[in-house]
Amino acid sequence: MSSPTVSTFTLPIRGMTCASCAARVERALRKVEGVSQVRVNLATEQAHLEAPANSLEQLRASVSQAGYEVPSSSVQLAISGMTCASCAGRIERVLNKQAGVLSARVNLATEQASVQVLSGTDPLGLLQAIQRAGFSAQVASAVDAGEQRAAHELRAQRWRVLLALALSVPLMLPMLLMPFGVHWMLPAWLQFALATPVQLFFAAGFYRAAWQALRSGAGNMDQLVVLGTSAAYGLSLYQWATATDGMPHLYFEASAMIISLILLGKYLESRAKRQTTSAIRALQALRPDGALRVQDGVEQWVSLAALHLGDLIVVKPGARFAVDGLVNEGHSHADEALISGESLPQAKQPGDRVTAGAINGEGRLVVQTTALGAETVLARIIRLVEDAQAAKAPIEKLVDKVSQVFVPCVLLAALLTLGLWLWLGAGVETALLNAVAVLVIACPCALGLATPTAIMAGTGVAARHGILIKDAQALELAHRVTLVAFDKTGTLTSGTPRLIHQHALDGDTAQLLQQAAALQRGSEHPLAKAVLDACAERQLMVPPISASQALVGLGISGTLEGRELALGNRRLLEQHGLSQGSLAGQASAWQAEGRTLSWLLELKPQARVLGLLAFGATLKSGAKAAVAALNQRGISSHLISGDNPGSVKAVAEALGIRVAHAEVLPEEKAALISQLKQQDVVAMVGDGINDAPALAAADVGIAMGSGTDVAMQAAGITLMRGDPRLVADALEISRRTYGKIRQNLFWAFAYNLIGIPLAAAGLLNPMLAGAAMALSSVSVVSNALLLKTWRPQPRD
Repeated sequence: MSSPTVSTFTLPIRGMTCASCAARVERALRKVEGVSQVRVNLATEQAHLEAPANSLEQLRASVSQAGYEVPSSSVQLAISGMTCASCAGRIERVLNKQAGVLSARVNLATEQASVQVLSGTDPLGLLQAIQRAGFSAQVASAVDAGEQRAAHELRAQRWRVLLALALSVPLMLPMLLMPFGVHWMLPAWLQFALATPVQLFFAAGFYRAAWQALRSGAGNMDQLVVLGTSAAYGLSLYQWATATDGMPHLYFEASAMIISLILLGKYLESRAKRQTTSAIRALQALRPDGALRVQDGVEQWVSLAALHLGDLIVVKPGARFAVDGLVNEGHSHADEALISGESLPQAKQPGDRVTAGAINGEGRLVVQTTALGAETVLARIIRLVEDAQAAKAPIEKLVDKVSQVFVPCVLLAALLTLGLWLWLGAGVETALLNAVAVLVIACPCALGLATPTAIMAGTGVAARHGILIKDAQALELAHRVTLVAFDKTGTLTSGTPRLIHQHALDGDTAQLLQQAAALQRGSEHPLAKAVLDACAERQLMVPPISASQALVGLGISGTLEGRELALGNRRLLEQHGLSQGSLAGQASAWQAEGRTLSWLLELKPQARVLGLLAFGATLKSGAKAAVAALNQRGISSHLISGDNPGSVKAVAEALGIRVAHAEVLPEEKAALISQLKQQDVVAMVGDGINDAPALAAADVGIAMGSGTDVAMQAAGITLMRGDPRLVADALEISRRTYGKIRQNLFWAFAYNLIGIPLAAAGLLNPMLAGAAMALSSVSVVSNALLLKTWRPQPRD
């Protein structure tokens, strides 16, 4: 039994502060099986060791368990020359074998590799490994450069297709004229002259890729094309050279048309693939090149790189916001449709947040910068969408396994076809043409493109409507969700309390509000803001008050027009020996609804109750419609909250949620989700830090974009607007996307399972096989692009 390959590792280590830390790391590394010659250098913060080549993840885990970190970074590589899923798989295997590589994912549709490496790993080694495998690669640079390169390659593809077709179509003319009784044939020398440039020049890329794959001991689509067309071209040369009299049977038109049709298919496929990434390009186009900075009253246009946090930026009407920030001066509206999916412009005034990429409306604004570059909301959205589009769905593992054995199986089928036809007594010519048809019709491209194109189209259209799908696994699982668990505050209800009910014993509710607002003026308490907002809505004047005093744990008191008033909780009422009187029944009813009560009292000259105020969080406008939409899809809803049972029950009944869990502590939420997962596929919807464990525990975590960064990082899906109706939309786009993946895979497999036997039976000539092969890839991508027509359910 051979011993495992040993490699030399240099691990960067973070968190060591002294010699004992280095010794602890060394002990941790020695516990990994097969490790030898460990040396930890505290000064350079590195560990040098020898270990089995496949033990890098174990080494990282061991260091992590010891309380230290092996830092890593992500490298994006743009790759040229991939033609099918087996190419992407080969590059992935090559990258995963390189020193310092933790993981590598290659996306055939985007022609990019996302490589997670140890910090300090030189990308040059990765590029050289890819080049040795027969492909060209470069570190993905600026977006504009990548776009220019892609556009240039597409134009070059178009010219190759046009020239190849110009040479091939004349070869087809005799066949096209034959049904009309015209029996005419190009001279053999002219057929040779037209077909040879196509075979040797326009197919040169196929030959190069086939040779490189052969050198690497792998199979790909190019080998099938090269073998098939070379066989037809070679047979034609042989027939021409050995002909003694008359016009020999030549197949130059077959080899030339196969190549031209495949080139045409690849061109159409490239155009379609660019459309699947249109969402990313639309988001990237939102980023301005610079901003109008104001310093000491002077406005100056500067690049984004010259900006700093805290800088003041002038945004003129119609211009895009270049940074995330807070409005410092001015009033306007902002169109955030492409960022949050919110169709209506949002009002902006001093203190409001603005987002880079949004369009300013009618007013001039001065914005104080709070986030720049990669830290802006727009940049984070782009990263999330790019990561999701580059990710592999679990179902794609099946395709990877199939692609590794696909080409060898097709070659074997072609050999069997050749042998069987010869054994049946057919001529060499017939046997060879049928074998060529088998080689040409086989299409691993369709298999390789089936899943990533659907994911790219689905995540792209979702992002346009304010739904950010962070990873492919969440996308694949979301369509199976049978239960949605909602957090209450901030998810289904507004996070800030509002005045819901008020009752004045003398019947004058306006005076009751004015007196309560006078006491609350200047207070930062959320209930105080609710009272003042209620006065503002009714356009009531708030009278001045004197001798205002906070009553710790009870409320607040003050003097208004010679009367001492107080506003507070039930303990304040009891402290002054006052009873609830005729308000007792009303208070009990409002408490059953989960409302917070405040009593307005007159303390002097006469101690008495003046009225009662009830506060509570209001339901979000789309909350009831969100639950109803889930019910229509057969998905049950649960409400999980740390609030009191009365409040939780009231919200659940108002929304039509049958199961509610009250007084659930943050650490208990994750356990409850795990319990629900035993019978259902669970999606958790939340927005706060306390929801993060539950979001991570759920099959699918859905974070409200109005919530905390912690919640969004723990979730697989983020809703950019605080609209709970987007939950049903997220599950629907997941269902549609997964449906497209299944359709694509079905047709890709069915195409090969039907096409290869037909070709082997002699029922398809090589040209039709070539056309069918080109059509299969284009149809798979075009089917995925139908997702771009998806729209959320219309809002009432």
